Amino acid sequence: TTRNTTSAIMFVILGFSHRPDMKVIFFILFLCIYIITVLGNLVIILVINMDPVLHTPMYFFLRNLSFLEICYTSVTLPRLLVNLLSSDTSISFAGCAAQMYFFLFFGATECCLLAAMAYDRYLAICSPLHYMDIMNKKVCIQLAASSWICGNLVALGHTTFIFSLPFCGSNVINHFFCEIQPVLMLVCGDTYWNELQIILAAALVILMPFLLILVSYSLIISSILKIRSAVGRYKAFSTCFSHLTVVTLFYGTAVFIYTRPKSSYSLDVDKVLSLFYSVLTPILNPVIYSLRNREVQGALFKMRMKLFHPGS
Repeated sequence: TTRNTTSAIMFVILGFSHRPDMKVIFFILFLCIYIITVLGNLVIILVINMDPVLHTPMYFFLRNLSFLEICYTSVTLPRLLVNLLSSDTSISFAGCAAQMYFFLFFGATECCLLAAMAYDRYLAICSPLHYMDIMNKKVCIQLAASSWICGNLVALGHTTFIFSLPFCGSNVINHFFCEIQPVLMLVCGDTYWNELQIILAAALVILMPFLLILVSYSLIISSILKIRSAVGRYKAFSTCFSHLTVVTLFYGTAVFIYTRPKSSYSLDVDKVLSLFYSVLTPILNPVIYSLRNREVQGALFKMRMKLFHPGS
């Protein structure tokens, strides 16, 4: 009976309704962000596909990351845009569960993929002579596939667990999408053990790949410092800079939000922080990789020449 009652719930997403005077501005801002994110990451994918120079393990993972960023942003922003224009911001029980599942799926996949990219950089700098033998096409596909499978399992486990709990009382989600913590606050009774399980799972999903990244970069920095030439050190570090920037932006807020106790929650603050890793990181990804990467810049130039000067 509880499950039947629970499954009939319609949640209301509060979003940014506390600032009705800013709805139009928010709509224009988030629409621009979404369009730029999708187009920017699509350009990265197209550039990598079109230029044979970029058919390397590093860019194979970057292509996966760009596709992932498009999917990741598409889980939250289109719904947010609709809610900003509508007076009805309700979402069904199944719709909320689906949104949480896909958000966790793409988020957990990105955690694993960033770890795979760190491993790729470690091999490229610490074992350059054996790099192409170790990081062959089969290994790249296996690492990428493992990231997607791991993300799916994490999302399925979390979503099934949370939405099998009984909901009662308020149905208002104080967030701009069905995020774990605000949804968990609507669960009946004491959720201490539920929160503990989620924190432990988050530690495993977020911190384990993060630790692998830290280990990889510790070894990378150690190798770079052994390079005698300043130019050589700069070139080695420049191949990692873009990835390191994305990791810092993504993990900085994700770790802060998902691995702390309920007593320190402030949903209004979390709402703003969530924008960093769910909205800003995907839009900055193509900018970071195109501004700091000469190979991508060269490929972009060649693509522009083909599009606007086909005869030259």
